[in-house]
Amino acid sequence: MIAILDYDAGNIKSVEKAFGILGENTVLTRDFSVIEKADRLVLPGVGSFADAMEHLKKYELDRAIKDYVQSERPFIGICLGLQLLFESSEESPGCKGLNLLDGVVKRIPDAPGLKVPHIGWNSLDFPNKGKLFEGIDEGNFVYFVHSYYLEASEPSIVTATTDYGCHIHASVEKDNIFACQFHPEKSSTVGLQILKNFANL
Repeated sequence: MIAILDYDAGNIKSVEKAFGILGENTVLTRDFSVIEKADRLVLPGVGSFADAMEHLKKYELDRAIKDYVQSERPFIGICLGLQLLFESSEESPGCKGLNLLDGVVKRIPDAPGLKVPHIGWNSLDFPNKGKLFEGIDEGNFVYFVHSYYLEASEPSIVTATTDYGCHIHASVEKDNIFACQFHPEKSSTVGLQILKNFANL
């Protein structure tokens, strides 16, 4: 069973729908007993960094996430869910993230002809081929919607990158923690393969 964390963030239903297309059994939850029994845990989200952290703390899901990660079962963060795994974000100065991974989230810099937020399809490079990208060729396109991007401290955990006015760490993997800045649930067959790879871990 795949548990998808329900913490009042946007875009949760589309993640549930994508796993449903794959035939996976999912549940939207903030119930600790359900989370404890889950085979996989998903932290999706669209919204602001500070609001998301506030809601995670309100439902004590920050603690539930950390406990789950320590159990060594597969966990994935998507879009804002990736950013929350790190130390901090320029979007919300003074607000600490979950700090499960080392790195910071920065605003995409303004540049002539560059629209922020970044909305659209970008190709991926694989500096370190990760488990999420089994059966997926480098150069495939995925769908992004974001104004802030990850700069991970450890190059070894970065499994996919893209460029949009700056070098973006688009996906990371470390032990049982996986995360994507892009939206696999909105990335057609490539995205579904990524979610399938996660479900099959």
